[in-house]
Amino acid sequence: MASTHPSLHLSHPTPDIFVWNCLLRSHPSPVSLYPRILRHGSRPDSFTFPLLLSSVSLITPHLLSSLLPQLHAHIHLYGLFHHPHVLSSLISSYSSLPSDLLLFLSLPLPLHDLPTSNSLLSSLLRAGHLLPARKLFDQIPHRNVLSWSSLIHGHANLGQPRAALSLFNAMLADSRAPPPNLFTLSSVLAACARLGALHHGLWTHGFISRRGLSINAVVATSLIDMYSKCGRVQHALNVFDELAPQIRDATAWTAMISCLAVHGLAREALAMFDDMVRNTSLTPNSVTLLAVLQACVHGGLVREGERHFAAMRSDFGIAPSIEHFGCMVDLYARAGLIDRAWSTVRSMPMPPDSLIWGALLGGSRTHGDILTCKAAIKGLIEIEPENSAAYVLLSNVYAKMGKWDEVSSIRRLMEKNSVKKTPGCSSIEVDGQFHQFYAGDFSAFEAEKLYLMVEEMMGRLRRVGYVGNTGEVLLDLEGEDEGKELALSTHSEKLAVAFGLMKTREGTEIRVVKNLRICVDCHEAIRLVSRVYAREISVRDCNRFHHFKDGNCSCKNYW
Repeated sequence: MASTHPSLHLSHPTPDIFVWNCLLRSHPSPVSLYPRILRHGSRPDSFTFPLLLSSVSLITPHLLSSLLPQLHAHIHLYGLFHHPHVLSSLISSYSSLPSDLLLFLSLPLPLHDLPTSNSLLSSLLRAGHLLPARKLFDQIPHRNVLSWSSLIHGHANLGQPRAALSLFNAMLADSRAPPPNLFTLSSVLAACARLGALHHGLWTHGFISRRGLSINAVVATSLIDMYSKCGRVQHALNVFDELAPQIRDATAWTAMISCLAVHGLAREALAMFDDMVRNTSLTPNSVTLLAVLQACVHGGLVREGERHFAAMRSDFGIAPSIEHFGCMVDLYARAGLIDRAWSTVRSMPMPPDSLIWGALLGGSRTHGDILTCKAAIKGLIEIEPENSAAYVLLSNVYAKMGKWDEVSSIRRLMEKNSVKKTPGCSSIEVDGQFHQFYAGDFSAFEAEKLYLMVEEMMGRLRRVGYVGNTGEVLLDLEGEDEGKELALSTHSEKLAVAFGLMKTREGTEIRVVKNLRICVDCHEAIRLVSRVYAREISVRDCNRFHHFKDGNCSCKNYW
């Protein structure tokens, strides 16, 4: 029997390019064979270059930047530049080098070829180039559903969810545009989730139903995530329950567990995880276990967190990542178990990152452990010298203790390092329209009425015993309590809540999305607003949801 060892085939004097292509498919380093193909006089074809280009992702960027132009030149040399598969592969390879991808745009491209145009569009979006992608999209003469979906998906993923929704509306309004498919709609739902746009999310879910589209696992997970981030846990549960068991994959289970966790339903999240393990054949993955640990963090469930963290290796064979260690550090630190948090940090097989130091800093700040605060901020600043959150958290600790000289020193350090504090920003959706508010900024819509509404709201709160927590004010206003109270009253979430009171009917729920963690003072003020005005108020901050009703919060003052 003849041997099939590759080295024997390579000795053939002039092998057919078909044989070479077969070897390229099986070789661990296809690019290394390319010079031998040329030396043996074989002419590369439209299958050769995609095989070569698919392997360049394994090459370091330095080598790739020199190799890719050579392959590019050979594609031209053999007259294959306009072949759709070859050109798509070349574009994808350039997308791993964003700066070179922009240079690629200067080349004459066959934009009449839709697969090539879509490939370049996707590559631009993967590389984060929104403006060139939009310019290319506008030049494509006959866009298909992939063209539209890619652009919508790219904007949703690259921090432009409003633009994604605008593009979707333009797609629906364009008589020449194809109908959206499930990929389009999952991208729209992702944009709604980022914004907390319940009105648009409900409409999109209804659109899927009206069109009779079958909901697959991807769309179901997108719906669960959207309803979760819009504060509608029951809607998310309904989607999950209606999903056929054979379609309900580990991703859908994970999304539902995570939804329950961020809404403070820790016990329910753990019960759902147990249901998944006991009653399905699915195996939890590292993301599932991360959602479980986050549920323990939000619920302050230390023993349960320890049990599930240990089970990662023993029951599921999953090695904890730094995110899992971060949950355990956060769990211990929030519970005031700072020594255990430090022990976890020392046991990690990897160096601490900003997640670890941030968890230590947040917990030690809550419990007044100044030494740990200082150690954590030093670790944070070494890793991310421009991370404003580290300075702000430590400044909060000093402000809480009335150490205004130290607060000033933190401010000077921030100025020295050119660190800018991320401004608090809160948004609220009213009748399908979004309104954004920044701390201390009354230049928004109907500013004069809003200012009066804030005055009225804060006055009513004071009459029921509210006293501003001026320890949350980072600037020493030379003992001027009135100035500190004013600074507190204009935090962005208070402005958004006041706007909601002003613009919605009595009894209507107010939903606010904030970019940062809600402060202690705003939490207390909004808790009282829910009682005084008899309103349900939900606030989604960067960590979790707070559902306020009748003067109580779903977090039970643990966040």
